[in-house]
Formats: sequence, C-alpha cells, structure tokens
Amino acid sequence: MDGWKLVYEGWDPESEPLREALTTLGNGYIATRGALELADAGGPHYPGTYVAGGYNRLKTEVAGRVIENEDLVNWPNWLCLTFRPEGGDWFGGESVELLEYRQELDLQTGMMERICRVRDSEGRETSLRSRRIVHMANMHLAAIEWTLTPENWSGRIELRSALDGTVTNSGVERYRQLNSQHLEPLEAAAADGEGIYLLVQTIQSRVEMAQAARTRVFKDAEQLELERQVDQRPGYIEERVNLECEQGQSLKMEKVVAIYTSRDWAISAPGNEACRAIQRVGSFDDLYRTHRLAWERLWYRCDIELEGARAAQLALRVHIFHLLQTVSPNTVELDVGVPARGLHGEAYRGHIFWDELYIFPFLQLRAPEITRALLMYRYRRLDEARRNAREQGFKGALYPWQSGSDGREETQILHLNPRSGRWLPDNTHLQRHVNAAIALNVWRQYQATGRRDIICTHGAHIILEVARFWTDIAEFNPERGRYEIRGVVGPDEYHTAYPNAEEPGLNNNAYTNVMAAWVLDCACRVVALLDDDCQLEIFEDLQITDEEVKNWDEISHKLFVPFHDDGIISQFEGYELLEEFDWEGYRAKYGDIHRLDRILEAEGDSPNRYKVSKQADVLMLFYLFSAERLAQLFEQLDYPFKPEMIPRNIEYYLRRTSHGSTLSAIVNSWVQARGDRQRSWRWFEAAVRSDLSDVQGGTTKEGIHMGAMAGTVDLVQRCYSGIVLREGVLWLNPQLPRDLKEINSRIQYRGHWFRYRVNHERLTVTFEGAWEPYARIGFNGKVYTFKRGETKVFDLETRAEIA
Repeated sequence: MDGWKLVYEGWDPESEPLREALTTLGNGYIATRGALELADAGGPHYPGTYVAGGYNRLKTEVAGRVIENEDLVNWPNWLCLTFRPEGGDWFGGESVELLEYRQELDLQTGMMERICRVRDSEGRETSLRSRRIVHMANMHLAAIEWTLTPENWSGRIELRSALDGTVTNSGVERYRQLNSQHLEPLEAAAADGEGIYLLVQTIQSRVEMAQAARTRVFKDAEQLELERQVDQRPGYIEERVNLECEQGQSLKMEKVVAIYTSRDWAISAPGNEACRAIQRVGSFDDLYRTHRLAWERLWYRCDIELEGARAAQLALRVHIFHLLQTVSPNTVELDVGVPARGLHGEAYRGHIFWDELYIFPFLQLRAPEITRALLMYRYRRLDEARRNAREQGFKGALYPWQSGSDGREETQILHLNPRSGRWLPDNTHLQRHVNAAIALNVWRQYQATGRRDIICTHGAHIILEVARFWTDIAEFNPERGRYEIRGVVGPDEYHTAYPNAEEPGLNNNAYTNVMAAWVLDCACRVVALLDDDCQLEIFEDLQITDEEVKNWDEISHKLFVPFHDDGIISQFEGYELLEEFDWEGYRAKYGDIHRLDRILEAEGDSPNRYKVSKQADVLMLFYLFSAERLAQLFEQLDYPFKPEMIPRNIEYYLRRTSHGSTLSAIVNSWVQARGDRQRSWRWFEAAVRSDLSDVQGGTTKEGIHMGAMAGTVDLVQRCYSGIVLREGVLWLNPQLPRDLKEINSRIQYRGHWFRYRVNHERLTVTFEGAWEPYARIGFNGKVYTFKRGETKVFDLETRAEIA
C-alpha cells in the first residue's frame, strides 16, 4: 500500500500461523503473536506471549536418555475475548461463517487492526473491528479495543474476558515430544475495584508473572455500569457481563492488561503492581496516543526511505519494525540478549546465537545504547564462558553456540530430523567462531560510538579473554611453521565431521582461523588503546603479562589457512578431497533442497561426504571485511591475496551452497554488491521476501528470522550506502543497484547525527547536530569537516564536492 501497512485480505487458515508471526506486537519486554482474540491455541491459531529473558528448563526422556532443554516460555494468554448472543454459541474462528475478513498491521503506529463480518447458525450477522497495541512507551501495558455492531438483530449479549495460564509450549511441531508444561498456577482472583488478575510461576526458574485485566464497555461514548460474574479454575480466570444491544448500534469494549514479572525493578510484588497499574491507566485512546508518539520517535531515528523499490520499501519497514519490537529502548534496562527468532515464536527455543553479528550494525548507527545493553548480556555471562572453556580444557573464555538465561551451553544434545523421524547427535556446539563474533561486536561498538569507557569497563575483558581462548586452542605445527585450530565446526553447519570419522569436528576451518587471527590482532590493539591506569587494573584482574600479549601477536601472524585450486580458500583442511554433489539430480528428485542435511540423512547418507554448504562459510570473510581489510589480514598471515580471488571464491562456493539458512541470501547479496550489482539486488530481493513469503516452507510461523531481517536493513544502510567506519572517520562510498533509485535516511556516528540522501548521481550529507559543533565525513579518500547544520553535496561521477 503506502509502504507502511501490511495487509491481509480474506481468511486463509493455511496462512494464519505465518500471519500471526508477522503481525506480532511487542516492545522489547513482551511480545504477543497476532492471533485472534476469539480463538484458543489449536488448528491454525497459536496466541503465544513471550517475555524477553523469560526462560525455564525441563527434562525429557528421548531415545533412551534424559535430555534437558531451556525454553523461552509461552506465558499466559491475555488476548482471550469473545461474545455470544443469548442462547447462542461463543464466537470463535470456526464456529461462525466469515463474510468478510481483513487484517492490517500499521507499522508506523504499531497497531494491528482486524475487521470481520460473521454470521452465526441462527443467521445473525455481526461486524467486529478489533484494534490492538503492545505499548512501546510503558512496557508493562497492552490493550485491545473492540467495536461490535449487530447488523440484523437485537437482543442480549454476553461478553467474556479471560486470562489463560494453562497454556504450554507447543508452537513447534518437532518439539512436541518434549515436556512443554512450563507454568504452574499460584493465584487467580478479582482485582480490587474492577478487573481480574492471574499469577503463575515457571516450574524450574521460579519466575513469577502477574497479569491484570480491566474490561470496560461503552455505548454512545458512555461507560456502562455492569454486573460482573467471575469464574476461575487452576491457572485460568474469566469475567462475564451481560448487556442489551440494538441492531445497527455499536458497542465499544476495551481490555487493558498490565504484565509484571518477579524480575522487574522497583516493584513490591508483580501481582500488586499489575493490579495497581490497571487502576491508574487511562482509556485505550489515551494509551494509543503515547504509544504512537513512542513509535514516531523510533521511526525518526530508524526509518530508511527507498525510491523506486516499492515492495522492498514495505519489506524493509516490516523488518525494522520487528527488530525494534524485539529490542527497543525498553531493552536498555533489561538483562537480555537477542533471540535468533525474535519474541515471535518458539523455534530454536528462544536461544541467542551469533545473529547479533547481523543485528548490531543497524542499531549501532541508530540506537547504540541498545547494543551496549545487549553486550552487557554477554559481559555478565563472561564467568560462565570462562567455566565453559575450563571444562573443555582451555584457558580464556568460550561463549556457547546457543545461550539462554545464564550463559551455559544450551545447544541440544539430540535433534530431530522431521523427514526421517530420527533423533540424532547435535555437534553444532563446536562452532567456536561465535567467540569471534562477540569480540567483533564489542569492537564495532567502540568504532561506532568512540566511547573508550566501553573498552575499559567491559569490552576489554571480553576481547582479551576470547583472545586467550584462541591462543590456547591453537596448536603449533613445526612442519608447517604454523598454528592450527582443530576439532571445530564452521558457519556452514552441514559439515560437522570428516567422512566416516568417529569423532566430530574439522581442522583448520578457514573462517574460524582468519577470525581468530583478527581477534588476536584486535586484542593487541585494545591493549594499546588502554590508558596506563586502565591497562594496569585489567592486567592485574586478568593476570595478563607482556609476554602473553607478545604471544597473541605472534599467533595472529602464523595461523594456518588452507587453499586449493590456485587461490580457492578451502572451507576447511581436506575440503578439496570431498565428492562433488549431484545438484541437478537432487533438484529433479526433491524440488526443494534447501535442507539437504535432512534429505541426505533420511537416505542414510551424510553431507559430510560432499562439497555442499548450508550457508556462507568462507564467504563470511568477504561479508565482514572490505577487500582492503581482508588483504591486510592475509598479508599479516603471510598469504598472497589478490583482488581477483574474491569473485573466484564467490562463484566457487555459490555453486556448492543449498541456501538452507535465511542468512545465506544476505551474505550472497553483500559479497556481490561491488562486482555485480544487479545480481546483488536479486539476492537482496530474495532476502527481503524470505519471511514475508516464508520461503523455507513453514519455518517463519515458528518465529521470524531476526538475523535475516536485520541483515537486509544493513545491506541498504552500510553496503549500498557504502558506509565504512575506519580510524575515527565515517566514510561513504555509495554503490546503488540499478533498480534502487534513491536512499534517504539518518545515522548516528560517535554522537553526531547525519542525514544522507544518495541516488545514482549525487550524495548529499547534512550534519544535523550533536554536542560538538563540528563533525567529519570521509569521501573518495578525503576527509571533510562539517559545521552543525551544514550540507555538502558530492558528484558520484566526478567523485568531487559540488561547490
């Protein structure tokens, strides 16, 4: 439509789970899927509600062994709202005939609206307009407004409003063999004055949640005095009211809900706080006004306007919207990470992976206070990372591949292949490269903000302890005169062992080794960055010696990187010995071969035998680093690196990738942006469709792909706009694909706000202001100084400033 509204016309049960995920509303603290208020979980409906950091652990016996999993909990369903005419059935998605159905998500205001007309078995036709918000300014509040109009009947009507804590974690089919009852009821009662409240607790983590709901009914703008009947059972409470309605006359109903947990600050008890909140809060319109203002301010900082790419514009805003609902200004005061599937579903059990690598860059140039808070999640779990390293026989810190509440390794021991029905060992915890991603995120935070206190207070501890780990895991091979890293798994994930090997792990994964070299070099730079007092204190705390720092520098210059075929970076040592794969034959046989690992395992085979990749592995190097920086790294390692190696490696690995991850299209688009812009744009278009069209065939309904969504936004922000942060200067070197006519946006760099507009002819930059009266921008090898309020225009053909 206008680039701001995601609209679904007509009821489609098959698409409803996907729509629920994509119309989720959240505020960084809580999020609720876009399910019908009328429907309980079941069939196409799954009204999940999730709290950032709200985890619980359960044990299950699977395949003869007891396994333990930690899940992001599905908390009580606060949406429950329905009605029935006297003598009729409760209205639900399947109990009535749908005459009209329309669902609209307004990204600009953070409101979901649903309009439907229904006919019951008695022929009574009713129209219902529902509006819903999860409040962005007050993270504890959510609200629903109904406008109900009897179109061809009059009579008494009964309204039911409930809070349902009997829910389970059942949103992912392949997890349903596992224990899923995370909640136990504690209390349910009528709230003082008006409303109801429910108190539940997680079984293992003992986190309490209280929900209080206030339901009011209005007729001709006047609130009706109602007699309320309250009923309850363990974990569930409802209130019902009866009232008269007349044909053609609308009734307005408001349900305002307050949600608190025992982890919240400045409260006595969650139940007391929730009940007090619904007494104090105003009407739906009052809440909507302040909620809309909060979103207006967020969009002012975070919107990216595209010209000439209408479909991409809407998709990009959908992605920004869901990113800001998962992590927002409310996140700053929370101890949480970024779940790979957002707060939108239960896939990956709500765990935090390496997706921060794709998510942070957009936020670091818009809302760096959010990414600083997210880095604190990692810092607070540094001791657990140290313990993890010690348990595996290493020094330093080893962060888990999957993280949850306390930072221990949450990667499942067994995983289910839904194609074969078999439970299989999961060795993806060997993806040690997550350590490098976390260190890189810390360094990027410093680059974007210029805040040395980030390094001195927390960042140095993370980077230096990660450097220690790489130093200890690297073994010197005297025959090569090089250090090697053995027994790891790279980003590809298909390859977890050598063919027919008894033990998992691969040797000298190129991406891992180069990233380890980068971390060690970065650690040396961090040491040089510290002032004398700060360096002394950190060295004392961590017991670091000058000799240890020299060792970091030595290893950073001598890590082994495998090559084959005259300039192809080998994904890992021995990769070239694997068999080529019959891509055409398998496409003809199966059609969709995104998840080749599942297909091959179901056949009794393994991707470990073949030159196949799930997603970018070697190509991640070209994604993370510019050609110039990568050349520096290979020169540091004393390996030849020529610019023509980049397109050769890109083509080699693209032909051998099944793109079984939504992240694949992000990396493919990025690495081709300079050499083949139109091909890059095609990959970009595929990436922005990945969740909206659910290209993986049913995964988005279980939760959005946060890294892929943020990655598409960053493609526009940094890749196509040509933004590079280097030596305290923000450099711009835009390269727009043909189909993208113009980008218009704002960014924040080191406390300075800039607006930039770029098309195929010109780059226009305005220094909008900050604490300092001057700021610097680099373009075409020259640094330009801006006064506050000054605009400079550059010609992209002559590469010079236009006077």
